[in-house]
This record gives sequence, C-alpha cells and structure tokens, in this order.
Amino acid sequence: MSKRRLRPDEVELWQQIAKSAEPLVKRPAKIDPVPPKKPEPRKRESPPPMPSFALGESAPPHTETHYFPKTTSQRLNATPVQMDSKAFTRMKRGKLVPEARIDLHGMTIDQAHPTLGRFIMTSHSRGLRLVLVITGKGSREDPYDPMPRRRGVLKTQVPQWLRMPPIAQVVLQVSEAHQKHGGAGAYYVYLRRTR
Repeated sequence: MSKRRLRPDEVELWQQIAKSAEPLVKRPAKIDPVPPKKPEPRKRESPPPMPSFALGESAPPHTETHYFPKTTSQRLNATPVQMDSKAFTRMKRGKLVPEARIDLHGMTIDQAHPTLGRFIMTSHSRGLRLVLVITGKGSREDPYDPMPRRRGVLKTQVPQWLRMPPIAQVVLQVSEAHQKHGGAGAYYVYLRRTR
C-alpha cells in the first residue's frame, strides 16, 4: 500500500475525528499537520569563467632535436688557424697568388684521390707553399630525384683527403678560395716548409 499525503482539508477532518476518539494506549498521535513543501529545485551554479590560454602554453618547452650536418665551408671555417694570421688574412682576401693549381673537374673519386695526393706531395717536395685545388661546386641537385643527395662529391671529399696521412703531414691549412680564384669551387692548400 502506497503512502500518500493528505490534503489540508483531509488533515482538518482527521484532526476532528482524532479528538473524539479514545486511544487504546495513551500516546500522542502522529499527524502531519501540513504536508511538507517540495524543495525548490537547486539552481545550477554556473562554473567560473575559463581563464584565457594559448594552445600548448603549459607544455614543456620544445627542445631542438634535429641535427643538421655542417657544410664543408662551415667545418673549414671552424678549424683553428695553424699558419701565420697575417698570411692567412691575405690568403682569404685573395692577395696571395697560388704557386700551382690542379683541376679535378670531371674526375671520379677513384681518379681524383691519387691525383691529388701526387700533386700535393710533388708541390711540397718542390718547396711550394700555396697551391690551389679546384674541385668545382658539383652538379646541380635533381628536384625529381626521390632521394635527396648532397651535391659536390669532390668538394666534400677533398678536405677530408687532405687531413689523412700521408698528405696531412705536409698540409698546414685548408681554406675555401677567394672568389677570384674559384670561390666555393676551389680550396687553398697552404703547405708546410720543407726541412
């Protein structure tokens, strides 16, 4: 049996009947004089307004993880100067004239490496100090090539060969040539004195 609430007129009628009736056991009667009011629905509190923010501002700072290899020119410029600084400055400005030159254009790596070695050792034995090695800038990159390749194989290989024995024992300084002697397509090789 469901319990239902009495309306106010039913409560009044009930109270009149209850006064006239004699209880079997004397105890106070439980009567709901007025039905309880339905609680008012709670008003939803609006959340506090969101503070302004920028996307990703609370993320930790992004560290640079890419390693971009240095170009041959950057590596050569980073090497310390081994020769006289005044002579080096004059050489970089193109004021010193190379005493001999070799052109490696059109050669393969297999042809160029022994030719360069012979030229450097011969120049040193003749007592020459400054020689010019022309490598060229290399062929242009093919934009349609599916795999990117560095251009100028000889341009990148020649400075490495000049640091390897037995050539490294006679080479004092390697530097990119001045524009009038070939610029980025040539190298000055400053040799040690013969003893």
